[in-house]
Amino acid sequence: MAAGGTAQSRLDKIVMLIAAEMGADVCSCYVMRAGEVLELFATIGLNLDAVHKTRLRVGEGLVGDIAAHARPVALANAPSHPNFAYRPETGEDPFDSFMGVPILRGGRVRGVLAIQHIARRAYDEQDVETLETIAMVVAELVATGELVDNRELQVANDLVLLPSRLDGVSLNRGIAMAMAVLHRPQLTIRQMVADDPELELRRLREAVDSMHSAIDRLLILSGETGGEHHEIIETYRMFATDRGWLSRIREAIRTGLTAEAAVQQVQNDNRARMASVTDSYIRERQLDLDDITNRLLQHLAGRQDKADGGTLPDAFVLVARNLGPAELLDYDSTRLRGLVLEEGAAYSHVAIVARALDIPVVGQCTGVLNRIDPLDFVIVDGDHGQVFVRPAEDITEAFLKSIEVGEERKREFAAARELESVTRDGVAVRLMLNAGLLIDLPHLHATGADGIGLYRTEIPFMVRHTYPDTAVQKETYAKVLDEADGKPVTFRTLDVGGDKTLPYFPDLGEENPALGWRAIRIGLDRPAMLRKQLRALLWAASGRDLRVMFPMVAEVSEFLRARRILDLELRRLDQDGVARPRDLKVGVMMEVPALLFQLDALLPHIDFMSVGSNDLLQYLFASDRGNPMLNNRYDLLSPAMLSVLRMLVRRCDEAGVQLSLCGEMASRPLDAMALLGCGFRTLSMSPGAFGEIKTMIRSVNVDVLQRFLDSLLGRPDRSLRQHLLAFARDHGVRL
Repeated sequence: MAAGGTAQSRLDKIVMLIAAEMGADVCSCYVMRAGEVLELFATIGLNLDAVHKTRLRVGEGLVGDIAAHARPVALANAPSHPNFAYRPETGEDPFDSFMGVPILRGGRVRGVLAIQHIARRAYDEQDVETLETIAMVVAELVATGELVDNRELQVANDLVLLPSRLDGVSLNRGIAMAMAVLHRPQLTIRQMVADDPELELRRLREAVDSMHSAIDRLLILSGETGGEHHEIIETYRMFATDRGWLSRIREAIRTGLTAEAAVQQVQNDNRARMASVTDSYIRERQLDLDDITNRLLQHLAGRQDKADGGTLPDAFVLVARNLGPAELLDYDSTRLRGLVLEEGAAYSHVAIVARALDIPVVGQCTGVLNRIDPLDFVIVDGDHGQVFVRPAEDITEAFLKSIEVGEERKREFAAARELESVTRDGVAVRLMLNAGLLIDLPHLHATGADGIGLYRTEIPFMVRHTYPDTAVQKETYAKVLDEADGKPVTFRTLDVGGDKTLPYFPDLGEENPALGWRAIRIGLDRPAMLRKQLRALLWAASGRDLRVMFPMVAEVSEFLRARRILDLELRRLDQDGVARPRDLKVGVMMEVPALLFQLDALLPHIDFMSVGSNDLLQYLFASDRGNPMLNNRYDLLSPAMLSVLRMLVRRCDEAGVQLSLCGEMASRPLDAMALLGCGFRTLSMSPGAFGEIKTMIRSVNVDVLQRFLDSLLGRPDRSLRQHLLAFARDHGVRL
């Protein structure tokens, strides 16, 4: 690596040295080119005429298989393997044994390094580790861009310079416009082998101590706001002190690697093992570990501030493959306008922290790092999950106008905060807040909400490394009630399973998790968990009002079993001499259509019901809401859905049971208008929707709307959306 000459000549020398040191008849290096093609760049033992001519697609042959799965392959009889691909121009006929490893850098395969022997040979684990270590050296050579220009890997043609629109998933709403800053924290490791392992171990200890101090400073900073934001950084610190991770690094140093090379090797091993893992929680924890690894490399290099404020624009959008929560906090939040991620999920740690910072976020934006250059002007449309790169002038002007209109509407909504939520014909509508984090609670007073209609208790469970005990849960619920300051709060018991996983729960690999073991089904099958949560809620609400709601109830018997568990905990309160809640209301989520046919048996046992419109729609139409092919196939404003909702209003009114709706339907003005027409008088929504929903309510005449909706429900239409839009236009309803 340190020798003179071109990169090609250095690579030629490297393969010669490998063959000599490992006693191999062949050593070859394949480098990734544009279009996921592996090109033979250097060899000793194969025909030299094949260099720069032999190419394999990712997934083709043994070399392509290594690149596709980012894992080593070692075979004593390679030609017999089903993935073996014979290339006559290489002259590899006489070689039976084959061992290859991926050349990894930054979590991506940059090539493949392979050796071959004429005689059949069983390669052992030490052989594989040796070649993997050498592959790290080659990775640094490839990363310089001297072998293959990095721009070639970013784009296959000049179209990247044209304006483009990238689609993703909205992780936080809002619009941001600024220059792009690309987050690529990978360091180039120049020295791989060390002469003094004890010196390297001392350097590692010092870097780890320095890193821990920096994370502790982040903890102090996050403690100013408290809540899950602080809790996430605490979980992150637990990863940074993981003994197994640090032990593997120390062991790698003792084999002769520098501290940096050892850290990099352990990271590559972890990422290779995680490449085939589909569990979203485990992959998210790997991202935290990547963050910590990169941070440790920075401390080893003496560079503790990756996000150098002096080099950043005054306003910027951060673009990354993914981030750990501490990495995001490294950047100056006063200049950070938005975040775009190639990966990312709604409940990932970085998304939760970004929401705390109130910046627009678009995730799952495939290939964004290859489509955006540093300091490109970008628009992040967090409302629709889109990113505009180098937008044309007309698009920029349109978004500027949209931002201006949005700011004007915000001012209008703010002015309406103190106004009553009453329709033009005098019908009062209660507006409640959906929440799931302590950082959501300031919105309760900022929006003027009448209370919290849905507190999702599972989110604090999802961001923790271990199951929170009763004391921790009690403290959280007490903080929620304190912040509510007497306003009603409806706590939904743990609603996990499906797309919401816990780290300390087994991955069941269910074929259809949305219809599987989740929500109240888990609570009833694991009554100790449910009892602990109910106990924490009752203790937190001692002497105060409490509303408890059970999710995904499909049978009345399920609700009655859950209610009996609650009664057991009430009696335990009495035994412990703790005051009961002043007023206890118990209800269910209406999500499963089977419950619609048990209302006679259900309604006498409940105090309230809340409709989860998202799940009710997907179960009513047998339509997976996560399937992009079915996204717009069925409409919430269909005659079937609205008829079900109107029937629920009538039956609950007759039984004297409070009814609300807490799904996304309540957050959209037109959908919320339809709910008023169905008879709903309590809606629970996200904080950002309050202004526009209240404005809609104050501009509609419910009596006229209900008569109009009655005339539509018998129609065979798949959706009544256009009819309701026409009504709003004709009657001056502000949407």
